[in-house]
Amino acid sequence: MAIRYQALGDVVISLPYLNSLKERWPLATIDFLTREEDAAIPRSIHIFDKVIPIRGGRNSKRQLVYSLLALPYLWWRRYDVVLDLQNHRISRILRMALMPKAWCEFDKASPISAGERNRLSIEAVGLGPVKIHPEFKSKIKKKEIHSLLAAAGWDGQNNLVILNPAGFFPSRHWPIENYAKFVKEWIYVQPNTQFVFIGIARIQEKATHLKQQLGSLIIDLTGKTNIAEAFALVNEAKLILSEDGGLMHMAWVQGVPTLALFGSSRKDWSAPQGAWSHCLDSSDLACGPCMLEHCKFGDNRCLTRYSPEFVFQEAMKLVGKREREQ
Repeated sequence: MAIRYQALGDVVISLPYLNSLKERWPLATIDFLTREEDAAIPRSIHIFDKVIPIRGGRNSKRQLVYSLLALPYLWWRRYDVVLDLQNHRISRILRMALMPKAWCEFDKASPISAGERNRLSIEAVGLGPVKIHPEFKSKIKKKEIHSLLAAAGWDGQNNLVILNPAGFFPSRHWPIENYAKFVKEWIYVQPNTQFVFIGIARIQEKATHLKQQLGSLIIDLTGKTNIAEAFALVNEAKLILSEDGGLMHMAWVQGVPTLALFGSSRKDWSAPQGAWSHCLDSSDLACGPCMLEHCKFGDNRCLTRYSPEFVFQEAMKLVGKREREQ
């Protein structure tokens, strides 16, 4: 059993390494225990025999109660190995109660990427090396995703590029007008392209703004997909240009070329992994990564220094490299 309670991005980051473990041990039964809110994506792919949802939201006391209530079922499953990829009080209680023959705990402190820490934790249990294995078998059919896209204006032929200006804090935002200029740079070189917005309501205003400027070039699916559909839809993209957020992780774990724009975020912990990913970040600046909600200079200079023309060139490098590999 693998355990990862939260958050959605961290759940997603664990999946390509567990997918690699399943590839190495195809006859093994692998279960996944996670919060009920984060269970949709693990359920939508063919890795796990059981996805065990834990209720309680973000309330740790309620999570503990529901976790203890799940114990009789977990004992019945008779786990030989527990991969504690959360490493908090509740996951440790479960691991000790289950008394597996082998176990590991996630490294919460090292200044390396969460992906690498997942890999090292899984390998520490002694089942052999794992790697990023981004080729998931989805339970969601392509025609369902294509229908969603068509209903929002996709012509069925154009390449898709996902734009995700969803940084949680203002200090993680690249100016929305830069996204518009990026689109124009891209269309000049690759005109058979449309640009997709998916995800949470927080980016709705930005999606509407670009839709008003760029018309049918923009496919606005904000608030119109569930989490599992969003995960499957990302796999249809030629590239994602994203600020630090869950959608970025949904992309790189599936091998989608991912260009990340990190303002105040820590690259060493959160940057996308894989040769198909690149992160433009603030670690070379004296002020970064500051982790502040608002830029102390008021100009988000760690991101605004990256022009749309430069970002477009970096995106083309990623796409070209991926195409050569294929």
